[in-house]
Amino acid sequence: MLAAIAWGPASAPLLRRYKFHGDLACGLALADLALPALRGAARPELVVPVPLHQRRLRDRGYDQAGLLAATWARALGIPLGRDALRRMRDSRPQTRLSSRERRRNLVGAFEACSAMPPSVALVDDVLTTGSTVRAAADALREAGAHEVQVWVVARAP
Repeated sequence: MLAAIAWGPASAPLLRRYKFHGDLACGLALADLALPALRGAARPELVVPVPLHQRRLRDRGYDQAGLLAATWARALGIPLGRDALRRMRDSRPQTRLSSRERRRNLVGAFEACSAMPPSVALVDDVLTTGSTVRAAADALREAGAHEVQVWVVARAP
């Protein structure tokens, strides 16, 4: 798992502005901040964002993980699998759920849309309990990925 920064008093306002308030410039700055760490990582064959459900995408107006994944894939010269994974159901927002509730909330939430290459980087904005990336990585592995790296901007304590 690669995280550029830790979630904390300095980073939380920036991450919230990006994730919940549509500050895409803030998201691009955060993506650039992570690039040095990603350049030193093993090269996956495909970069895949954790997808939003269509309803949440419509409500938010943009896909925060998708924008990060596109920025990183382009900068690193790695193919982007924007549609390689889909969210099968509109799960409840994870923000106020316990670790156990988060795991239950995401059972069967993701499905790979095609066969995966052996090495994939899974991209999300923030890693909290790991429930989301665990469920998404399971779907990627079921579709043939042997190694799933997790790339996030920030890791919560």
